[in-house]
Amino acid sequence: MADVILSGVDKSFGPVRAVSDMSLAIADGEFLVLLGPTGAGKTTTLRLVAGLEPPDAGSIAIGGRDVTRIAPAERDVTFVFQQYSLYPHLSVYENLAFPLRSPTRRMPEAEIRKRVEEIAAMLRISQKLDNRATRLSGGEMQRVAIGRALVRRPAIYLMDEPLSSLDAKLRADLRLELKRIQQDLGATVLYVTHDQTEAMTMANRIGVISAGRLIQVGSPREIYTDPRNVYVATRLGQPAINLIPAGLIPAGSLPSGATTIGARTEHLRIARATNGAATAKVDWIEHLGDQNHLHLTVGNHKLVTLADPSSDLAGGDAVSLAFVNPLFFDTAGDRVR
Repeated sequence: MADVILSGVDKSFGPVRAVSDMSLAIADGEFLVLLGPTGAGKTTTLRLVAGLEPPDAGSIAIGGRDVTRIAPAERDVTFVFQQYSLYPHLSVYENLAFPLRSPTRRMPEAEIRKRVEEIAAMLRISQKLDNRATRLSGGEMQRVAIGRALVRRPAIYLMDEPLSSLDAKLRADLRLELKRIQQDLGATVLYVTHDQTEAMTMANRIGVISAGRLIQVGSPREIYTDPRNVYVATRLGQPAINLIPAGLIPAGSLPSGATTIGARTEHLRIARATNGAATAKVDWIEHLGDQNHLHLTVGNHKLVTLADPSSDLAGGDAVSLAFVNPLFFDTAGDRVR
């Protein structure tokens, strides 16, 4: 494995700036996730590291070697795409062995078999090695696609939302497996997703990206508790952070310049209103088993927070709200401390 460093990388497609002044260091053995919506520049960043796109400016180094102008085949990277991209006429074994038989990296057949069987066992698809790719379920095909990257043992694994086309349960299962495998191999992974759960559960660090710019990099906990601005704050949290105009709910003294209060579920204390001192009205409650989503109206403003499943609150009830160490933002959406 190896570290990867992007320094001041730019990439445009015509008038569209896909990546702008991207500087990012991925440590050896780190699982780093780029998180952002469609069009943020996540996939373009992967393609730049892979060498599938040349940067307009800046440099890319892998393992201390400048690879900015080096061909993809010479960069020692593997790419797992969102779609499976398997060879349908080949068996699972042949699909997994294919990268090890390339002219530049050809290995002895005995070593190929050993490595394929190791990876198949790791991915729990050993019993499928003789199956054609067309005879697999979606989850099995994605395991093969991931396995085809793992057999290479490259400097870095690049993964472009490889779990997004799977159903929720399978996605959750493969998240755990992929993280376990990464830790077992000590692999360096650059993974992109728009899914906050994937980012929170798998990443050592998260890089939040918007319109080609890297906004903030930090551990999942840091990104969640200490966001740099409103955009970063809204990337993580379920239910999403509530952005409340200052003055709508009593908050005591505000930091200078604060115009918006950011309140996650842990930043709000809720109690049934007494003596007519209502702050909000309960619109309705989503019962989700281990938790309830409480939908509230404060003036003309809608809020969503969590409530204890054993709470006896019901639609139409009046409640009082109090802040507990919320976040503050200015008119530009930047954090005020």
